[in-house]
Amino acid sequence: MDKVQKYIFNAQNNYQFYLKISPMNVFETFFKLGIHHILNMGAYDHILFLVVLCAIYQLVDLKKLLILITAFTIGHSLTLVLATYGWIKISSDFVEFLIPITILFTSIFNLFQKKRQISNTNHWIRYATALFFGLIHGLAFSNELKTLLFKSLNLAKPLLAFNLGVECGQLVFVIAFMLLTFVLVRIFTAKPRDLNLVLSGAGIGVSLLLIIERYPF
Repeated sequence: MDKVQKYIFNAQNNYQFYLKISPMNVFETFFKLGIHHILNMGAYDHILFLVVLCAIYQLVDLKKLLILITAFTIGHSLTLVLATYGWIKISSDFVEFLIPITILFTSIFNLFQKKRQISNTNHWIRYATALFFGLIHGLAFSNELKTLLFKSLNLAKPLLAFNLGVECGQLVFVIAFMLLTFVLVRIFTAKPRDLNLVLSGAGIGVSLLLIIERYPF
């Protein structure tokens, strides 16, 4: 499908999409789209990033982990708004290339975490990197959202709803993931360090493949 055909295809789909929703259910529709954007197989790269972000934490660290997720949220919320309104423009191919780089960097950083207790310095480094990487992921979220929006539409409500949906899906996944690791450690006696090595190793392997696949230059 060439660019012209793709544009026509997207325009037709968008028109049919808007015929199905009314102003009364715009918020609900875009909220569900935000959840679906996270909790579906097409978002495996974002899911993998969340996995490696959580890999060194246990359920007892949930408070610190939620602060980390909040830093990521602040970052991607900012660029989601800026890119959706057209205030910043970056090639979608380049953004898709950067996503696995965030996974690779986070996975490698995890390997240096050998002790169960995470130092305050490491926490602040992780908060800063999560915030920065959130900026990159927000650009990818905006590409998904812009395919469904007409320029004539009031963007505030669907943008807010989509962002909240993304956050809801993200929190559901993170909490489910932490419960799973709790079961593995407490019931199946898996070692937290081993889980970190397996998950981070998988993150390195998959991200390298994606970097090669998405190389845009």
